[in-house]
Formats: sequence, structure tokens, C-alpha cells
Amino acid sequence: MTHFLPSLPSILFLLAVFSTTTVNLCFADGGFCSVPSVTETEEEQKHLYWKVTNPTLSPDHLRDLPGFTRSVYKTDHALITPESHVFSPIPEWTNALGAYMITPAMGSHFVMYLAKMKENSRAGRPPSGVERFLFVVQGSASLTNASGAIQKLMVDSYAYLPPNYDHELECVESATLIVFERRYASTMDRLPEQIVGSTDEQPLLETPGEVFELRKLLPQTLQYDFNIHIMDFQPGEFLNVKA
Repeated sequence: MTHFLPSLPSILFLLAVFSTTTVNLCFADGGFCSVPSVTETEEEQKHLYWKVTNPTLSPDHLRDLPGFTRSVYKTDHALITPESHVFSPIPEWTNALGAYMITPAMGSHFVMYLAKMKENSRAGRPPSGVERFLFVVQGSASLTNASGAIQKLMVDSYAYLPPNYDHELECVESATLIVFERRYASTMDRLPEQIVGSTDEQPLLETPGEVFELRKLLPQTLQYDFNIHIMDFQPGEFLNVKA
């Protein structure tokens, strides 16, 4: 007997981190002069996912002007870049702001938003039957489960929380997280388990015909009804979309 397993829906989570140095030039009364460039030390002080939350439009004077954006919205995909982020209070969260990237109003079956947790902030819980995925891009937060076990989520770490999972997410200083929430849809009798991990702990997977490095953050089993892919590109590399 042959069994056909339904394919699991996947959410493509793409974070590209490029190291660049910017040089600004100006003309002064006495002739040509150079404004101090962004030094390597200044670049190193920026957190790993700095470009996820900060505009990178060039030249610099375009970054704060309305209408200048790299954002793209189509019927089957959207790219909402930092200059288009609009933050507002998140329902049920304390001392935190959110910017929604994707919502069911756009035709998706999940919600994706950036959560900026301020000092002494606390996350609200997702609605009943909704699973949650957290990925830290700046700062750190503490995740506490029903038994009282506390796990600290640092930059580049993540947590998967099954539907109706009793937990608390708190931040003492500040943190920025990418949050996915989706109504659990698997038909399996066995529910998924909580997962806490880090991107660098996951093995690199083969990508025939592609140049990027690929990691999957969740198990590829039917209990987990979606997955998160991390694709790392070097400067100048791109996705070879196959027909």
C-alpha cells in the first residue's frame, strides 16, 4: 500500500545580512572635504539583524521622505521594508508596539508582525487554537512555560509555541521579535511540542542549483503544519527561481 503525505505549507522567512561601509562626501568653503565615513567599529556595533528594522535607502536623505520605499505588495506576495513600518500598540501586550507585515486581510492564512518590546514589557497570549513562532532580531526576552521553567531568548534564537500552550514572554530591557501566528490546522491526533533553538544549531541543507545556505527551524513532521526557512545570501547573490 502506498501512502501519500500532504505537503506542509511553508513560510519563507528571509533575512539577508550584508556588511557594507558607507562613505559620505561634501564640498566646503575651502574646497573638497570628506565627512567621516562609517567606520568598522560603528558597523560592528549594529546588531546582526539591524537592516530588518532600519531603513537602508540610499542616498541617506531619502530615508525619511514619505513615498520613498522599496516595499512591494502583490496578490501572492509582499515585501514590507523598514521605511514602511507603522508601529502601534499590540492588543493584550503590555508596553510594546507592533508593525504588521502580513495579515489575513491580505489573503494569507497567518499573521506576521514585528514586536518591539520596551523596558518591563510583557506579551499577550495568542487566541485559542493559534500557534505562535517567535524569532529574536534584537535584544533578549525571557520565555516561561507552565511548569515555571525559564529560557532566555537571545538574538538569532527562536521559539515555537503550540496552540493553547501556557506561557509568558517578558522583557526586562528591550527586544525586537518577529512573530508568526497561525490557527493550527493539522489533523494529527498528536499535538506538536514546544521548541526553543538557535539558527546556528540547525544543519545546512542541500540546495541543488542554488547558491544560498538553507536551514529549516522546525521538524518536518505532520504534527508541525508549517515551517520556517532561513536563507543566507552573500552580497551579490540571488535566488535562482525555477520555472
